[in-house]
Amino acid sequence: MSAAVTVFENPALKCFLAETGAETQWAQVLLRRNGSGWELRHISDRDGAAAELRQVAPDGLRAVAQFTAGGAFRPLKAAPTLQRGWRCLAPDAAALETALNQLYPGALADWFAARASPPPVTHFREFTNRQSGMYRIAQSLTDAQAAVVIHATCDARLCLKRRLWTVDGLEADGAGEKSVIPCLEPCAVLLEAARKAARAEQQKKAPAGSSQTKD
Repeated sequence: MSAAVTVFENPALKCFLAETGAETQWAQVLLRRNGSGWELRHISDRDGAAAELRQVAPDGLRAVAQFTAGGAFRPLKAAPTLQRGWRCLAPDAAALETALNQLYPGALADWFAARASPPPVTHFREFTNRQSGMYRIAQSLTDAQAAVVIHATCDARLCLKRRLWTVDGLEADGAGEKSVIPCLEPCAVLLEAARKAARAEQQKKAPAGSSQTKD
């Protein structure tokens, strides 16, 4: 006799489906109930005819998320630059989970985690204080300097995730300011921006004619 196979039920997906109505927006993606499954498309293609959109399989959406319409690489998948003109049919919950993870990796798990009270947030200081090597210099930013970097990097024009982490003197993003996808800790893009800003501050303070060791 063969052993029974236990099917793992993702609690994040289960919760998401319980709160998903006939139509749901997930950052720049529109989800619509389609019989027992779902249809996904770019929110800008809400009223587009299905025949005018190229059909993409759930596991093919990674290629859609990788590049902008102009062919530029998208290092930040939450950037508001998701290309349009496609349509994906997810016949079941497993396919929907695949599709969502291809478009916004880890977003579903973060959305579910953020429902905890308090949410598992890693703030700027905690995050930078554990950095080493070339990124340790980010620790030298003052709160005000860090806030400037965060404003410049996490603005809604550049990232659609709702930032829940903070630094002293800076409020977290309010509900409704971006998408429902949360940002629980600084990302690699923010860390690199902080490193460059700290490096620039270090160079400004260096005596005229002196050289600084590169990080």
